[in-house]
Amino acid sequence: MKQSRTMSLVESLTNVVVGYGIAVVTQVLVLPLFELTVTLTENMVIGVIFTAVSIARSFTLRRVFEVIRMRSANEATAAPSGRRL
Repeated sequence: MKQSRTMSLVESLTNVVVGYGIAVVTQVLVLPLFELTVTLTENMVIGVIFTAVSIARSFTLRRVFEVIRMRSANEATAAPSGRRL
């Protein structure tokens, strides 16, 4: 069964929200290990920045792989029939 556009959107938004939460919690736990003191607000802003970068990375890779997929599909349909003129 194919996923609906609405469910694809829900999945993507859930992924972003969960990823953001994990990023902020990880920063709160890890940064002090490196003796970096950052306020919760600063951690949240850093989380937004990394989330934006992650979304851009994911989008770019999806588009690159779509181009690769389309090229492969076009090459498969344009394959010679074996006859020579």
